[in-house]
This record gives sequence, structure tokens and C-alpha cells, in this order.
Amino acid sequence: MFISNAYAQAAGAASSTTSGLMGMLPLVLMFVVLYFVMIRPQMKRQKETKAMLDALGKGDEVVTQGGLVGKITKLGDTFVSLEIAEGTEVQLQRAAVIQVLPKGSLK
Repeated sequence: MFISNAYAQAAGAASSTTSGLMGMLPLVLMFVVLYFVMIRPQMKRQKETKAMLDALGKGDEVVTQGGLVGKITKLGDTFVSLEIAEGTEVQLQRAAVIQVLPKGSLK
């Protein structure tokens, strides 16, 4: 009484494949934009950081994530000894170094 009958309609075969591809286009474009806006710059920063950490040498003046500024006295595979004051050395993980300062910054 209250519910009317529903009848199926014939679907067009050619339009369903075209509309399926057009429906995926915004999703594909979104991933392309996401790659160029977020993923690619992050990969570039990671490469630069890895190159900077690999190039560390004894005598380099660096800044750590915690804000310590000092001169590298010993290098290991994973740890770095940093002289923050005359006669005061701190041992840090190599990944804690975030910036290499120009020579002569510390006096």
C-alpha cells in the first residue's frame, strides 16, 4: 500500500566504462599532487640530512637537537663526542646533530 514498485532500467554499456575512468581521475590527481607537495620534499630533506651526517668530521662545529653547540672531538658509527666547553665533553647520537656551523663560529 505505502511502498511503490521499483523497476530496473537498462544500463548503457559504453558509458559505464568511461564514467568509471572519469571517476578515478580526481583520486589519481590527488595522489600526484600529494607526491609533489609532501613526499618528494621530505625525501629530499632526508637525503640532505644523511649526506650531512656522513660528512661529519673531527673538528667540525655543530648544533644538536637539544640546542648544544660544540666541536666534535671523536666520531663513532652511531655516537659523537662533542666538546661544549674546555674540558667538558658530551657523548651524543650522531642523528642528534642537526646543523654544521661554519669554521670559526665558536670562540
